[in-house]
Amino acid sequence: MQSVDLNLLVALDALLEEESVTGAAERLHLSAPAMSRTLARIRATLGDPVLVRAGRRLVPTPRALAIRQQVRAALQEAMAVLRPADQIDLASLRRTFVIRANDAMASMLALPLSRRTRTRAPGVTLRFAAEGEEDVAALRDGRIDLDVGLLAPLGPEVRTETLYVDEFVTVVRAGHPLTEGALTPQRFVEYPHVSVSRRGRATGPLDDALRELGLTRTVSLVVPNFATALAVVAESDLVATMLGRIAASSIAPERFSVLPLPVRDRPIVVGQAWHPRMDADPAHRWLREQVAEVCRNARLDD
Repeated sequence: MQSVDLNLLVALDALLEEESVTGAAERLHLSAPAMSRTLARIRATLGDPVLVRAGRRLVPTPRALAIRQQVRAALQEAMAVLRPADQIDLASLRRTFVIRANDAMASMLALPLSRRTRTRAPGVTLRFAAEGEEDVAALRDGRIDLDVGLLAPLGPEVRTETLYVDEFVTVVRAGHPLTEGALTPQRFVEYPHVSVSRRGRATGPLDDALRELGLTRTVSLVVPNFATALAVVAESDLVATMLGRIAASSIAPERFSVLPLPVRDRPIVVGQAWHPRMDADPAHRWLREQVAEVCRNARLDD
């Protein structure tokens, strides 16, 4: 059986991640010429150029794109096998974690998580991936390491942890007429609303709750993310709704007012999900602990 140099796997992962010989060399603390020689060995081993020049940059070949996630998963499996159980040196850890979350959740997590990693594990890179099809496949094949957000059924093979229970709130610009006096359901529907839905949906559970009161809101704008919604709300009388803890930790109080939702809504369970093959991985466990701690510290103002 032909022997395999695992260092080539490490280098290939870095090259596919950076799509740059210089970037991969810096990540692995090698010289650019040494990384170029390693790339030549990888090309000879795979029988594929892996990265080819397109203008001033390198782009992956179809073969490279096809094996990118397989390389990442294989490398993580090898690292887990060779690492003593429950032992991790954060200072020397070199790893990229992919966290799937919507833009509002990412805005709450990104800064405090990056501060923690820069201080404790400077070799760790956090990559936030936009929500897509929330299925187990991305967790299973290693395309994402952690799914953070509203806990949805993902099947028995997925591990989950509740981070906190939240509720939706009303968000309007500072000085909006709704900030004067009590916010009743009737006043809530007097103003047009902006709905956030990457699938383009204008209605949801909130509309069901209003319908029980004999009320209907007017959704005049549907946008795919909260950043766009807040940009519109800041300059108009449109009304948005978002999770309370995210609103409290992510929006500027001088620009926005956060008000209680004037209708009864079900509690929202926010959690993190991962594949069980990552249960015993100490680096992944450390990441989960950091996410949980950040969420514990993101308290709503009393």
